[in-house]
Amino acid sequence: MLTKDQFQDKISSGVRFLDGATGSNLQKAGMPRGCCTEEWILSHPDALIDLQRRYAEAGSQILYAPTFQAQPIALEKVGLADQTEAINAKLAALTRSVSKDCLVAGNLTTLAAFTESYDEENFDLLVENYRRQIRGLMDGGVDLLAAETLMYPLEAEAILTAAELEGAGAAMYTFTMQPDGSLFSGRDAGSVLHELEEAGAAAVGFNCVAADMMTPYLVSKLRRDVKGPLVCKPNAGIPVIGNDKIAHYPMTPAEFAAIMTQCVETGATLLGGCCGTAPEFIAALHNI
Repeated sequence: MLTKDQFQDKISSGVRFLDGATGSNLQKAGMPRGCCTEEWILSHPDALIDLQRRYAEAGSQILYAPTFQAQPIALEKVGLADQTEAINAKLAALTRSVSKDCLVAGNLTTLAAFTESYDEENFDLLVENYRRQIRGLMDGGVDLLAAETLMYPLEAEAILTAAELEGAGAAMYTFTMQPDGSLFSGRDAGSVLHELEEAGAAAVGFNCVAADMMTPYLVSKLRRDVKGPLVCKPNAGIPVIGNDKIAHYPMTPAEFAAIMTQCVETGATLLGGCCGTAPEFIAALHNI
């Protein structure tokens, strides 16, 4: 893995590009709704390889391994908790096979759906889940960790602790947050991100926030506290639930890129897309 300094050196010269959504695009490729994404990908690797190859061709410089919920507490639901390390390693290696020119980020996320409360009593549970996942990601050869869609500061603290215990290197932390710059836990996002930087985070920011006219303001507000690389990975607008009960995102790649241009002007340095985005959205960012 890269160290924090090595990673920051690689991204130091200008804006860098992440990838976009994974799950929604795999559903278009045939993945059933409600299944275990990680299990499905291992049975249908070509679907992921095709998607990530298109992201690389569109200009993504960092690809996220499809390990979003490959923690033992989540994999237990499909009877695969005992294979946590192996699953993470296989999925990381799969993304590694796509492009030698891209960095590979091991993806981790919130465990809010699997824990009853977020207090110190659950801290050891969080750390152990993330330790096992990180162990597998490192075995699979990731360059860095990317913790995203976090909701509570305690999650980030648990990942930071787990990464330190496992000897992991560079890690990015992004939260889903409200347009006013507050986390859903009530904390001010800027202060939390600043604390993470002080604790050793290689980059911080947000994802899974609707790309709209408030997004550049959010970047500007966070930049007052964030001194290093700032991640901006929003959704393709505010979703609309159609008659098919599926969320549809209204923005075109050009509209998305226009908002992201303003985000760069207000301080974002690592750009990507979350829900509703696709390789075409990453390609559009290169017109910024």
